Amino acid sequence: MNKAAFLDRDGVINRKASTEDEYITCWEEMQILPGVVEAIALLCRANFSVIVVSNQRCVAKGLLTVSELDAIHQQMCREISAMGATIDGVYYCPHEEQPACSCRKPAPGMLFAAADEHQVDLNSSWMIGDSEKDIQAGRSAGCRTARILKTDINSDDNADVLARSLLEAVHQILQLED
Repeated sequence: MNKAAFLDRDGVINRKASTEDEYITCWEEMQILPGVVEAIALLCRANFSVIVVSNQRCVAKGLLTVSELDAIHQQMCREISAMGATIDGVYYCPHEEQPACSCRKPAPGMLFAAADEHQVDLNSSWMIGDSEKDIQAGRSAGCRTARILKTDINSDDNADVLARSLLEAVHQILQLED
């Protein structure tokens, strides 16, 4: 069995759209955050499978098609790979918030699907996200969790690791793994 680092996309790998009602709908809007490639490369060197798990209700809203979203993810993987890091898989929930589905975080369905496909031991894995939904999904799947916070770090947060960036979170995770 493998261990994995499950990464949320928007706010962890790339800069989020300006407002809550806006979405990344084309590659030109995708801005990889500083330190992301280095963080993913560190995870790969530590024998983690790196798997993106992302809610993408922009598909349900009709803002882009599944094939357009797949093209954005393929380009993201190519760009990150060209810089020396590897993403092993991308999973997303294209559904609206209601009715509830098993894949939309905070449900752990995407993590379960990825774990099955990539032979991942969820108890040895981490879910890294920037929202409480990400942390809940990770906990429900049996993973340890890391939360990227854009504001002051709050000790009341229930994630195992709190950080200001993916790179900072990965450094903390790797120290815990030693």
